[in-house]
Amino acid sequence: METIPEPSRRRLVCLMQLLRQYKAEHITSPEISSLTGWKDSLVRYDIRLTGFCGGVSNGYGVKELLAAVETALGIAGESGVKKCCIVGLGRLGAALLDSSFFEGTGFAVAAGFDSSVNRTEILRSTFPLYPASRLETVVPVEKIEYALLTVPDREAQLMADRLSRCKIRGIVNFTAVAIAVPEEIRVENVSPVTALINLSADR
Repeated sequence: METIPEPSRRRLVCLMQLLRQYKAEHITSPEISSLTGWKDSLVRYDIRLTGFCGGVSNGYGVKELLAAVETALGIAGESGVKKCCIVGLGRLGAALLDSSFFEGTGFAVAAGFDSSVNRTEILRSTFPLYPASRLETVVPVEKIEYALLTVPDREAQLMADRLSRCKIRGIVNFTAVAIAVPEEIRVENVSPVTALINLSADR
């Protein structure tokens, strides 16, 4: 199997989510193109990178293609729910306390953390909320693998350092700060401002 470039990996994640919800037994590359906005040739290129060669005249078998995509992404055969936590319970973090965001995704929020003890006592959620001082204790005990970082920018690197020491596997970084972490920890930067800049940049 070819090494998958990062842009293709991102599209394959979206394709995986699409296929998991798709009701028909077969899907064609033009149909995928119509649903995603990607060029037909780009769809076929990404699928080829997975090593899947089961396309037929009436399209790809959805179950077979989904299995190939999951294998290519390295998540085939994974069972159970992966635990994550929210670090920072301001307006954005508090919005993520709605557990319905994560239903059927394979992820579940196991804890929330904030530097304001008062905030952790006032907010309501279906999972425990802790003062940030307990992060190093709770994350390993709860076997939390991923973190959603929604702290103010000035706290971003400090919290990233603390999460790194907890041996977290990945961080979804909602801040505008380019956080530095050990190379074994993956970071997905999803700052709304950064995304808007990327969208508006000249092509």
